[in-house]
Amino acid sequence: MTSAPAKETLSNDKLSRVEGVSTPSSFFHQTGISLKSKYFHSILADFPEIGFFEIHAENYLSKGGPARHYLQQIREHYAFTVHGVGLSIGGEMPLDKQHLNRVAQLVNEIKPEVFSEHLAWSTHNNVFLNDLLPVAYDQTTLNRVCEHIDQLQSTLQRRVLIENPSTYFEFTRSDRSEIDFICEMTKRTGCGLLLDVNNVEVSCFNQKTDPYDYLNAFPVHAVGQIHLAGHTLDQNAIIPLKIDSHDEAVCHDVWDLYQHTLMHVGDCPTLIERDGNLPPIAELLTEAHYADEIRAKVRESRHEYTA
Repeated sequence: MTSAPAKETLSNDKLSRVEGVSTPSSFFHQTGISLKSKYFHSILADFPEIGFFEIHAENYLSKGGPARHYLQQIREHYAFTVHGVGLSIGGEMPLDKQHLNRVAQLVNEIKPEVFSEHLAWSTHNNVFLNDLLPVAYDQTTLNRVCEHIDQLQSTLQRRVLIENPSTYFEFTRSDRSEIDFICEMTKRTGCGLLLDVNNVEVSCFNQKTDPYDYLNAFPVHAVGQIHLAGHTLDQNAIIPLKIDSHDEAVCHDVWDLYQHTLMHVGDCPTLIERDGNLPPIAELLTEAHYADEIRAKVRESRHEYTA
């Protein structure tokens, strides 16, 4: 236990974590970061001031092992969100019930503030492709996606958030826009949305459309969480592409889009998402605190605008 003089230098939020008191309300007020094994020891040693941590469900489906051991320890002190990457919501095959039940067991144990998945597919027959691939925007796909979301929400007994995809091409059979598809999806299932601002930047660059127009049309009433991440530019000689790599810092263009997003959505729980080329945790904390500064400025600006 930290000595009394040292405690006086800690904020109330950090102090509560050192004393082992979970603070889920921080999820709503402070930006979070991705939880990676590289950071387990420093988190438990330093108890950084952060809103929450997010995990990929598929990394924690085993009943034991080091990952679950540290997850349980960190969960005692921080709010959590769980992000699914393997349910293949947009896939043509039925959801894998065994996988779904294992995810549900994790959610029941962790009790996250949010569970989210992707508007994407990653399976074909019995093969898992280890990628999040875009769907066609047509009635057949919409019906299938809605059935899968209904099954997911029924199994988890909670509202889930579905993330807008990063895309690199369009299906010729699509008969509606991504925004129209997402709006109908939320209307039919009652699901919420995870708005990934980096995905907007990536997709609009690749599709040669305006990301601000996309955000202005997005159904912001359903947004329950925001993701921010880095991307890389593939400077090939034929068609340059932005790749949703999650291995770089959030870039200036995405920060600008984030501020624009908050002006429409209002203040919203936000995650700095990082999956590769992991820096020292201090760098992610700096990005999270910068997001909090933007959130504070937007709250003040929206208050002045509505006063």
